[in-house]
Amino acid sequence: MSRLKREKTMNRNQLINAMAAKTGSTKTEANHAVTALTEIIADTLKKGDSVSLIGFGTFEMRERAARTGRNPRTGEELKIAASRVPAFKPGAPLKATVNGG
Repeated sequence: MSRLKREKTMNRNQLINAMAAKTGSTKTEANHAVTALTEIIADTLKKGDSVSLIGFGTFEMRERAARTGRNPRTGEELKIAASRVPAFKPGAPLKATVNGG
């Protein structure tokens, strides 16, 4: 499977600036909105629930099974514990938008 070349990554400050410009709000108000959104999503996932934004996608927790890994330096086998990881599942409209649909 080929990897997409990452041209640019929008950082937090750029997101805040873009949100302020798009909504006509101040950067401070946009910062509060971005902070609130990320905190709400994180707190909801921490409780084990998911966040579904219709037309955009779903943030959810996934279980990772315990597995055996390898230290890349020494080649030594090591046990990797089971864990829970946050994941994002894009919705069909978002997929269509990013694929030019």
